Amino acid sequence: MRKRALQLALTALLSALLTGGKAALAAIPNVEIVTLLCALYGTTFGAIGIAATYLFVTTETLIWGFGGWIVTYALYWPCVTFVFALLGKYDVRNRWICTLVACVMTVWFGVLSSLVDTGLFTGFLHDFWRRFAIIYVRGGAFYVAQIVCNALLFPIAFVPLHRALVRILPERMRRFCLLTPYRRKPLPKQS
Repeated sequence: MRKRALQLALTALLSALLTGGKAALAAIPNVEIVTLLCALYGTTFGAIGIAATYLFVTTETLIWGFGGWIVTYALYWPCVTFVFALLGKYDVRNRWICTLVACVMTVWFGVLSSLVDTGLFTGFLHDFWRRFAIIYVRGGAFYVAQIVCNALLFPIAFVPLHRALVRILPERMRRFCLLTPYRRKPLPKQS
């Protein structure tokens, strides 16, 4: 029972940090910390991080209301967390690999959101790909801003934040963070 309460409390805390981090940077268009936090949650907390991400999507829906973006969020953010949980499971912690994965996932966000917007709002008609291209190009500046943000943030912050989370995470909590190895060996020094 206590273990379940700790899991729920950790999930709620992680989700609240996602919501607060997104709100704190809302004034700067498409400069976001959600990708970094989802990556850290996946690498450090595994399945609990994925649950926190779904709770974040639900919270965002309650705050901002329903829209086509919910489909994109419900597919994308848990996917980011899951991909980084797999990287954590296989002990991939190199800052450049994590940065590359984050940038590729950010490119995927642009494609996914354009696909969802095109399909939901204009239908799957004969000129789908032309409309998709128009919607994708329209959001290009925002996608570039997100990619640059992650390309700068990940090499600087990912490894130190991951080390800090592992260091402060109590041993009893590590046991129920699924998908992550939690070896006590030190993480390799990054150049």
